[in-house]
This record gives sequence, C-alpha cells and structure tokens, in this order.
Amino acid sequence: MKKEIENYINYVYIEKKLSNNTKLAYEKDLISFNDYLNDKNIKSVASNDIKSYIKHLNEINEKDKTIARKIVSIRTFFDYLMKEKIIDVNPCEKIESPKLRKTLPKTLNEEEVNKLLDITPKTALDWRNKAMLELMYGTGIRVSELVSLEVNDINLTDNYVRIFGKGKKERIVPINDIATNVIKKYINEYRFSLLKGYLTDKVFISSYGKGMTRQGFFKVLKKIAKEKGIKKDFSPHTLRHSFATHLLEHGADLRAIGEMLGHENIKTTQIYTHVSNNKVKKDYEDFHPRNKIV
Repeated sequence: MKKEIENYINYVYIEKKLSNNTKLAYEKDLISFNDYLNDKNIKSVASNDIKSYIKHLNEINEKDKTIARKIVSIRTFFDYLMKEKIIDVNPCEKIESPKLRKTLPKTLNEEEVNKLLDITPKTALDWRNKAMLELMYGTGIRVSELVSLEVNDINLTDNYVRIFGKGKKERIVPINDIATNVIKKYINEYRFSLLKGYLTDKVFISSYGKGMTRQGFFKVLKKIAKEKGIKKDFSPHTLRHSFATHLLEHGADLRAIGEMLGHENIKTTQIYTHVSNNKVKKDYEDFHPRNKIV
C-alpha cells in the first residue's frame, strides 16, 4: 500500500492544493497505519481492521483529537482509492470518529501580552523577535503563515500584510502602528545582517541565515516567556487566540475578526464569544459591589 499512499499524498498536495503541513500530517498518519497493517500481516483492509487499529490507538493512549484526525486521514485515503477504482468498498464507511469535548482556546490576558511584548531590542535578533511577536499579536496570523511571509507581502506604507492561509487562500490584514514601526526598523536596518550571505525573500531569518521555521519560532517564544516570568503554558497559537479575544472584548465585530483570522465559517469564530463571555462573567463576579455577601 506504500505506492498508493505516495500517489494519494501527491494528489492531495497538487490537485486539492492543501497546505504542506496538512500534507505532512496525512502522510504521517497513513504511514503509521500502514506500519500497523504490516505488523499484523493484513493485506486486504476490512472494517474490523480499522476498528482494531482504533483500539490499538486507545491502548497506547493517543488523544481523542489525534485519533479523530487519523480516522479522517484514513477515510479520505480510502475515498481516493475508491475514486481511482482500486477498491470497491470503503472499510471506513461505518466507522465513527470519537466525540470530542469542546474546549475553549487558551489565551493570555492583556497584561501578560504586554509583558511578552515588552522587549527593548539591542541586537538584530532582538529586533527580529520583537517584530515577529508584534506581528503575531497584531494580526492573529498563524505561525505557519508567519514563517512563510515574504518581504513583498508586507506593505509598510499602507500598513497591511498579505497572508496566504489554508488552501493558499489570500487575505489582507491591517497592521497596527506599533507593529509597523518595529517591522519597518527590523527589515530596513537589521534583516540583511542576519542573512549571512544567503538569499531568501522570507521576512524572518533564523540565526543560521535562512528562513525561520515553526520550531525555531516556538523556541524563541518559550525563551522570551521564561525571561518575562510568564508561567502559563501556551503556544504560538495562543497569541492568535488572544488577538481575537481581546478584539472582541474591546467591541470589534465578530465577522471582521473572522475575516482577519481567515475563517470561512462564522461558527469557527463564535468560540471566542464563549471566551469573552467567561471574562465578562468573571469581571462581574470580581467587581460588582452587590456580588459580595458581607
């Protein structure tokens, strides 16, 4: 089945125009599934084999969210095999994904964000780090989109960034004045010194002179958070959630927030109303003078 997986991965990447990250996730899921089938010496996959694989995933304590993603990867792979008339029946047809608990996104409060962004740059790397964080929080950009940005994607005259999101869909997001000034100084005065002779159009350059990676950004973020004494466990995506939540709390329109985030469906954005409502409820409980029994 190795050849079929390879053909399928090429299909989803080229014809379906899925992102490189999605392609890699599909590939990883299907290779793991194929390894399981080989270990069990399964040549022709039936519904019971899929159920056994799910049981195996539960036994090794995979998270429900991970299992659900793997089932989707396997199901769409067999849909492709049916489309290509390689198989007659999809063994995943009656397989249900585990029900996922809806969890609210983690966010930093405004005080924590201000602490994170309170960087007094002294070196080229400091200016790069401050520019990355200001842009992340200022636009709600995904980390994969951030590291893919090229110099021509940022308009420092009209203060906006052109972002290519999932499915290579383009969106234009405004940049606030503080972020613009930091990015402008980084690009005009410090970016070139980080290139170390390499040629790349990527905006953010690693200490090796090449484009920043997602893993590299995460290391930078963790280091700065530790230096600032922020003990809350958070990821680059937390800055995206914080961007949306803080805009909503300050009265921004939900649809406008969704457009800036690149959401196709308003329902995806509505989760931030729950986060915001939790904040409102807590503020009421903490500050309303009639809420305390004396």
